[in-house]
Amino acid sequence: MSKMQKMMETVMLYMPDAAPDPLSQSQRGHIGKPLSRVDGPLKVKGEALFSAEYPVENPAYAAIVYSSIAKGKITKIDGSSAEKASGVLAIITHENAPNVKNPPVFMSGGVAASDLPILQDATVHWNGQPIAVIVAETQDQAEAAAQLVQVEYETAAADVSFDTLKQIATPPANILGEPSELKSGDAETAIEAAEFKVNNLYRTPRYNHNAIEPHATVAVWHDDQRLTVFDSTQSIHNLSHTLAEMFGMEPEAVRVIAPFVGGGFGGKGTMWWNTPLCAMAAKVVSRPVKLSVSREGIFRLVGGRTPSEQRVALGAGKDGKLTALIHSGITATTTHNNFPEQFTFPARHLYAAENFYIGQKVVNLDTVANTFMRAPGESIGTFALESAIDELADVLNIDPIELRRINEPAQDPTRNTEFSMRNLTEAYRRGAEKFGWQHQAPRSQRDGKWLVGQGVATAYYPYYRFVSTARVRISADGTAVVQTSAQEMGMGTATVQIQHAAERLGLPIDCVSFAYGDSNLPPAPLAGGSNQTSSNVAAIAATIEKALRELLAIAGDDSPLAGLNYEDIEVHDAGIFSRANPLKGETYASILQRVGQESVEAEATSDKPSEMQDYSMGSYGAQFCEVRVNPESGEVRVSRWLGSFDCGKILNPKTATSQFRGGITMGIGMALTEETLFDERTGRIMNASLAEYHVPVHLDVPPIEIIYNDIPDEHAPSGVHGIGEIGITGVAAAIANAVFNATGKRIRDLPITLDKLL
Repeated sequence: MSKMQKMMETVMLYMPDAAPDPLSQSQRGHIGKPLSRVDGPLKVKGEALFSAEYPVENPAYAAIVYSSIAKGKITKIDGSSAEKASGVLAIITHENAPNVKNPPVFMSGGVAASDLPILQDATVHWNGQPIAVIVAETQDQAEAAAQLVQVEYETAAADVSFDTLKQIATPPANILGEPSELKSGDAETAIEAAEFKVNNLYRTPRYNHNAIEPHATVAVWHDDQRLTVFDSTQSIHNLSHTLAEMFGMEPEAVRVIAPFVGGGFGGKGTMWWNTPLCAMAAKVVSRPVKLSVSREGIFRLVGGRTPSEQRVALGAGKDGKLTALIHSGITATTTHNNFPEQFTFPARHLYAAENFYIGQKVVNLDTVANTFMRAPGESIGTFALESAIDELADVLNIDPIELRRINEPAQDPTRNTEFSMRNLTEAYRRGAEKFGWQHQAPRSQRDGKWLVGQGVATAYYPYYRFVSTARVRISADGTAVVQTSAQEMGMGTATVQIQHAAERLGLPIDCVSFAYGDSNLPPAPLAGGSNQTSSNVAAIAATIEKALRELLAIAGDDSPLAGLNYEDIEVHDAGIFSRANPLKGETYASILQRVGQESVEAEATSDKPSEMQDYSMGSYGAQFCEVRVNPESGEVRVSRWLGSFDCGKILNPKTATSQFRGGITMGIGMALTEETLFDERTGRIMNASLAEYHVPVHLDVPPIEIIYNDIPDEHAPSGVHGIGEIGITGVAAAIANAVFNATGKRIRDLPITLDKLL
């Protein structure tokens, strides 16, 4: 057996390092404990293998050639100089590439970002589209040869200007299955008649993903009949099916392995061209191929967040109650994908109003497909909505927290359904107390030369859960293994699910392991929409219940468990016991050893998420920040932050706090530093590097304090809601509101750069 085969068989299987400690057999209460990440030691020691690092035998290396026009076709591609370069094995273009089918896109059975043919014709659809792949003996040789490829084009007129096309924007058919337009009453008339009102436009720019691990793929063909792909993906199971369809193979013939993913934030939620191009290259040279996309290449072939222009109009009486709420606007997408970013979703659920108008339109651009980016829609939507709420509070001369309390709805304002759980006012109360919130007049606070201001905003992200499948094996040695093809992007999936499984099995933490990151394991949904914890919790709970029922069935009449039904039992001390008499029971090891079995195994699929239809479900929060602004230079410094969240039951405070802080940090970048600069003459991104695309660094981020209600949602599996994305929502608005409080200047166009404050 080769070294690679051995590694593939044991990928990401966290097993106890030693025999279980008998003194810990009665350990319980794993849920809610701040357990350190089980994968932490591997990462700290540099032993965690990411996609590009997987050792394969005799690998070749690939580099991509990108188009330099926005639209047209290739009339000539000359690789003769590249072919003569040292170490070059192949130059793959549309003229000699293997035939593959168009990839199925997300929400249409696949996980591709767009449905364009990949290296199958001469057509160019965006500036930065891959048009050739160079395969060589080393990475340096491949990249050097890529610079030698000469390309001639026939250009066509391209639509790349968002501002030009927004005049002809049209409503999409739907927005993630929701209607693109909602009306209740006559909001425009109510705005006109309102005693107090605000009515403004808010703009957000393009943003690009910059995960710490750039996209990378290793492709290995086995006798041209099976394909193994190591890939930095957030959607392992769906990616295997997408590749199988493209290459005309059975799904089980394609194996995708992604044990560690170095950040994703949505950028790895769909398949980009690098993955099938790597598989095509490996097929051509009949060797394993590694394709690591450069940092600049990420900007070229991986989409980011769409630009947006949003109108928010609010009308209110002198009591502060909203008489009208309008949230409308435009985002961009392309003709070859279908993702109108859902910026109106928060306005549909956060505030009570007598009249509503909510509507979205899109324009189609000849650019790389836009895609999910942490809290897609909600992050930019809360910037506009929560800025407008703050503006109305200023017009009313009322505390912005009090204005939000006044307009807290008793039920979902647009769906007219009950909330499954909503303790937002409690999150605001606790946050205000902890932060020391005091409503101050604009430009009334100074610290030396610095103007000081505070701001708040509501955080919101919907609850999602998808059907998932898991497998569990309980062994006679007192250990258990849980398996599902989930993804781990650094959020603590393995850690939390080990805690959850150990709790349900009554086992010590070190007796439970979690296998994931492999499409050969039972299918789990993508890591996106903050769904993974709730989806996998539901599947694992169903699977463990099935395993416990099986153990009861085989225990036999001579067992202390004889005559007990599943409803009569509880688990603790590594076994099953009577609920009525906790001393009456038997350990898993005892049952299995007595019946002569090494283990019992079960697999189950979670039920459909009917709770999402029955209730309005979401995660909520209150973002509090303090900023300092230099009135001479316009420099903004975020000096203090507190996030107070209402996200159901918190399974692990340590990993949860990390998620909240990470989202807030990303939101600080969204508000103050990040912006994709786009040349509307050529359709080319101009700042395709971390030297020019400015993400926040340590000195940009203050200490971030996190608190949470920790109130379980009785309608969600184990009471949990997703937390991966809510942290970024409301952040940009809280900063903009604090900047206004400090300076008296309202910035409605992100990012808030110093030139806008001078």
